[in-house]
Amino acid sequence: QVQLVESGGGWVQPGGSRRLSCEASGRTASDGVMGWFRQTPGKEREFVAALAWSGGSTIYADSVKGRFTISRDRAKNTVYLQMNNLKLEDTAVYYCAARERRIIVGVWSRQDTYNYWGQGTQVTVSS
Repeated sequence: QVQLVESGGGWVQPGGSRRLSCEASGRTASDGVMGWFRQTPGKEREFVAALAWSGGSTIYADSVKGRFTISRDRAKNTVYLQMNNLKLEDTAVYYCAARERRIIVGVWSRQDTYNYWGQGTQVTVSS
């Protein structure tokens, strides 16, 4: 079992920045995938970003490319989502997700790729 705990959510003005953290505990794997998704009321959960836990590959949704950066600190078992130049439409509950085993990059944006999910953290972008 892997437990994921997100933190770092809150209120931020448009154009501002915020960093989300996702700490993984339990039986974490060395070659899995970590992802961030987000969801607003009445909408489907959507992919934001993902990376290989071993390092190297990262992918982003077009809507956040150039503004968000996903990274990880293996020593701390933590994945980060640095969000810059935030827009009103970035308001959502952000979820961290984990997959223990390696899988092709082409499916990293799919929710069913992931075995474990955090409880979510709210990010509100508002003036």
